[in-house]
Amino acid sequence: MANSGPTSGKKSLNSVTLLFKLPYYTQWGQSLLIAGSEPALGSWNVKQGMSLSPVYQDSELIWCGSVSVVAGFTCEYKYYVVDDSKNVLRSEAGEKRKLVLPEGVKEGDVIEIRDWWQDASEALFFRSAFKNVIFNATEGVKESQLVSLNKSLDPEDIVVQFVISCPRLVSGSTVVVTGSNPQLGRWQTQDGLKLSYVGDSLWKASCALRNQAGNSSLELGPNREVNVDLSSPKQSRYIVLSDGALRDAPWRGAGVAVPIFSIRSNEDLGVGEFLDLKLLVDWAVNSGFHLVQLLPINDTSVHGMWWDSYPYSSLSVFALHPLYLRVQALSDAIPANVKEEIQQAKKQLDKKDVDYEAALSTKLSIARKIFNLEKDRVLNSSSFKQFLSENEEWLKPYAAFCFLRDFFETSDHSQWGRFSQFSKEKLDKLISEGTLHHDVIRFHYYVQYHLYIQLSEAATYARKKKVILKGDLPIGVDRNSVDTWVYPTLFRMNTATGAPPDYFDKNGQNWGFPTYNWEEMSKDNYGWWRGRLTQMAKYFTAYRIDHILGFFRIWELPDHAATGLVGKFRPSIPLSQEELLSEALWDFNRMSQPYIRQEILEEKFGSFWTVIAANFLNEYQKQCYEFKDDCNTEKKIIAKIQTSAEKSLWLEKEDSIRRGLFDLLQNIVLIRDPEDSTKFYPRFNLEDTSSFRDLDEHSKNVLRRLYYDYYFARQENLWRQNALKTLPVLLNSSDMLACGEDLGLIPACVHPVMQELGLIGLRIQRMPSEPNLEFGIPSQYSYMTVCAPSCHDCSTLRAWWEEDEGRRSRFYKTVVGSDEEPPSRCTPEVVHFIVQQHFDSPSMWAIFPLQDLLALKDKYTTRPAPEETINDPTNPKHYWRFRVHVTLESLLDDKDIQATIKDLVTSSGRSFPGKKVEGADESGEKLSKVQLNGKA
Repeated sequence: MANSGPTSGKKSLNSVTLLFKLPYYTQWGQSLLIAGSEPALGSWNVKQGMSLSPVYQDSELIWCGSVSVVAGFTCEYKYYVVDDSKNVLRSEAGEKRKLVLPEGVKEGDVIEIRDWWQDASEALFFRSAFKNVIFNATEGVKESQLVSLNKSLDPEDIVVQFVISCPRLVSGSTVVVTGSNPQLGRWQTQDGLKLSYVGDSLWKASCALRNQAGNSSLELGPNREVNVDLSSPKQSRYIVLSDGALRDAPWRGAGVAVPIFSIRSNEDLGVGEFLDLKLLVDWAVNSGFHLVQLLPINDTSVHGMWWDSYPYSSLSVFALHPLYLRVQALSDAIPANVKEEIQQAKKQLDKKDVDYEAALSTKLSIARKIFNLEKDRVLNSSSFKQFLSENEEWLKPYAAFCFLRDFFETSDHSQWGRFSQFSKEKLDKLISEGTLHHDVIRFHYYVQYHLYIQLSEAATYARKKKVILKGDLPIGVDRNSVDTWVYPTLFRMNTATGAPPDYFDKNGQNWGFPTYNWEEMSKDNYGWWRGRLTQMAKYFTAYRIDHILGFFRIWELPDHAATGLVGKFRPSIPLSQEELLSEALWDFNRMSQPYIRQEILEEKFGSFWTVIAANFLNEYQKQCYEFKDDCNTEKKIIAKIQTSAEKSLWLEKEDSIRRGLFDLLQNIVLIRDPEDSTKFYPRFNLEDTSSFRDLDEHSKNVLRRLYYDYYFARQENLWRQNALKTLPVLLNSSDMLACGEDLGLIPACVHPVMQELGLIGLRIQRMPSEPNLEFGIPSQYSYMTVCAPSCHDCSTLRAWWEEDEGRRSRFYKTVVGSDEEPPSRCTPEVVHFIVQQHFDSPSMWAIFPLQDLLALKDKYTTRPAPEETINDPTNPKHYWRFRVHVTLESLLDDKDIQATIKDLVTSSGRSFPGKKVEGADESGEKLSKVQLNGKA
């Protein structure tokens, strides 16, 4: 786009004036400016952008600014809210604005550009999930093809160019402006001003308004007025009226959630596979769903055992999991003996649950046999060479890591001798063609290539069916992973991540992932994160950000911790030694070391306390104890209990003794920072400890106040700024639709930031975000949410209903509104009521676990409800192995349940694939109207 900047005042440059106007309310110390692609607007340098000035028009605050440019000026631009030093506080969402001046502008003309701030929620519809899947984008006409008005212009005419964004209109739609004056058809749609599609979901048209009766007040959409004084000599000759998005009923859709490994089909080998997604998409379309949500699909082969079934602990954030490979699709020339092996494997692996180890080893064994037969043909093909070229930055280290993992029989790369430290030179030697293990390296390339082909095929199929594939972005990576090997400086390897006590676990959670070194990541503008999102966008058009709170702050634990209780937030503002001294708190060792007295031991262990004391504790003064050095951390306690020569003394009490010792170790009120001994953090739920109860009243009162301040007040601005550094990078790395899992202990800053960035939150009815509510109220959820009755991290709807009789009765009374005794089992009628509540909610998305949907029919509820649970967050070694007990083929044959679900979708007014767009005329042309009131 070749343009000139501001004119120097010479008439030969044919200068015109651009007058920008934007209604926007700011806070004290904030102002607006425009930054754009041309020098006149700062060449995208915000500090060099054009500042706007506030002007009140009636009761509305309008920000205005003008600049002189040449008549042929075009540019891109955006609005920014800045502080007094022009530091960006927020920028408007959505695509960059494109300005093309109306034809016919002459020397001295003033072009008035009336804009609306682009809201983040409106910008969501420019994401690929909507733009490329649900609403197919149409090719636009060129600006030069728009109808010219110049020949018919009267000298006193005012030209209004209507610009409206309609990302939710499907291909082939027509947009018409109607109004009371002749130029707008006198409210007759067929005579109105037809707008032309110019690309990027924008429709444009120009209209000459003539001075027939003095002032003209134009109303565009609800509660929006555009005042045009046709008789005033100061009125701009041209008005470019950009009225944001077309206003109609909020778009709402629905979807189904199920892990890939849980899918069952006639073709799979004991576990769901990428190509099964095509059947799932067909079922989703028949049931009225626009979305299929999955759990993470990256390779998790860290331990070489069933522990690797945990999908959130990835070996590589780029490599796909070989578990989801369909071996039958690897070649068209599979030998008969291998085909027979595949058939036998189908029968052996067709079990109630996933046998993770058997399924993976069987698939890799068969894949190796096919690889050995066709490796040269495939690896010399142009398509493979292109795949390798586009992915070598992560693929080559991944293949080398897998080889070294198997060679050394561990993923702990600190045990790999000279290969412990990654380098490009070592990598090149490992993967070079002359090595004896070169085919091992190439086999990993081969598997990833076919996984890419199969998932891409499923993703393309989903897009054609107008179904969004929604992926999952885990918050962490395994500490023994390709990523920590290749990029060690990006991780704090002496720490672990988790979550403080919450709905899921009163002792908190310890996920074991190292925390991120955000300072180091920022040096290349978070390139590692951007690479992850770019890779995901090859397959998905939407994604879930796992534990979005981690981008505000993470619950950080020492790497020697086994539970998630004694942690601190990172980043956070600690309690300094000076601050504590000023509050007359001085006995730091007393408050930060385990408080162990004889009476506590007697109360906790009874007569067995002497055995505990003799084996695990030292008495440093009368009736006061401390842990011995070989058991002064949680992991050391676990090891000693399991390996001590005295193990026979507590063999039958191992669990209770471990828990009791953990309680002693956690019996503190302050956590001393391991990197700075003068900084402290209040222990979560410190009032629950006997260490706190035995303090004097002054100390208790001070600690209560400091505890509340640390967890609920002093960090808010720090966490907000932290999120605003990192989350926009993620969101701008791809055009996928982003949703954030915002469950748990939610700081006050989280939801405003999510709203500002256009991030969709999550609402689970049994985990309400509102205080003093036991159950969420779906009818009161905000639009920018995903609502669901359950999720993979909790029991299914049926299991939850049957777990607690008292809770069930309270739900039946307060939510269902019945004083009768609730049924003891979650009948299809109860399920229908709860599911319908969610379909009817204002939430943009209602997404249901497949298990909850199948509970709509008695036929699918024969399996015990607890067996349908995907994850137990209280168990760090949970086996993720749930399989749906019916095949997708049989579900596709069941027209009744598909009709039942689709009726719920349609009756709730949610969009569904194939839905006829309202306003279509008899010929099938889609019609949308923008009404314009006016007198002329």
